[in-house]
Amino acid sequence: MKPVTLSTLQAYKRGGETFSCLTAYDASFARMASDAGIEVLLVGDSLGMVLQGHDSTLAVTLDDIRYHTRCAAQGKGNSLLMVDLPFMSNISQERLLQNAGELMRAGAEMIKIEGESWMADGIRELSRRGVPVCAHLGLTPQAVHQFGGYKIQGRDQERADQLLADARILVDAGASVILLECVPAELGQVMRDTLEVPVIGIGAGVDVDGQILVMHDVIGVTQGRTPRFAKNFLTDADDIASAFRHYHEDVKARRFPAAEHSF
Repeated sequence: MKPVTLSTLQAYKRGGETFSCLTAYDASFARMASDAGIEVLLVGDSLGMVLQGHDSTLAVTLDDIRYHTRCAAQGKGNSLLMVDLPFMSNISQERLLQNAGELMRAGAEMIKIEGESWMADGIRELSRRGVPVCAHLGLTPQAVHQFGGYKIQGRDQERADQLLADARILVDAGASVILLECVPAELGQVMRDTLEVPVIGIGAGVDVDGQILVMHDVIGVTQGRTPRFAKNFLTDADDIASAFRHYHEDVKARRFPAAEHSF
């Protein structure tokens, strides 16, 4: 596999080809996922839950993310490395630029930011400075207390229209990718058809440009309730490497997510 870049993802969208994404937090699993063909790796603030044992992502610090970015960067192979900007890392535009710069120096190739249209100015400044940005919309885990829990977003038409309007604003500001979490499959398809940038989904149906899952869900070590959008690919695999390959192949063939993994 040639090195995956933003241009690769854009070409996939133009050609109607989907791509797979997976979280990775260290060199070993990053290498295994890259070898399986996974196009995009995410050093996610989900590490606060799956590695640190917290009940949300809010406790994750910039130092945590920077450390795991350096680890994953050593094993990412030809995959594109996307990295989360943790909670309250963007309390000012100056802080946003400084923190994004730190993560890029640690090995990030794209920064993922949670937020709605109010993030447009920050995304515009990052884009001007050559930082590719993925804007995360829908269920944004850093706002879990504001949502009152991990709830599906965009079920009613007014909220769906607002999410689409926010996505357009952020793309106009320079966002290179949109990530949609826990929205109805119909909204995922509308986003894909409307926006000129790749749209990655997690619990957003099959009709988006790419799919992402947390690595721990793919290999069945989820603690507590398994999210509806997740699937344990290790069940029918011989080992973790095979589970990663099965996930990648099912995404590429649009066998995953199936209806039971969608809203």
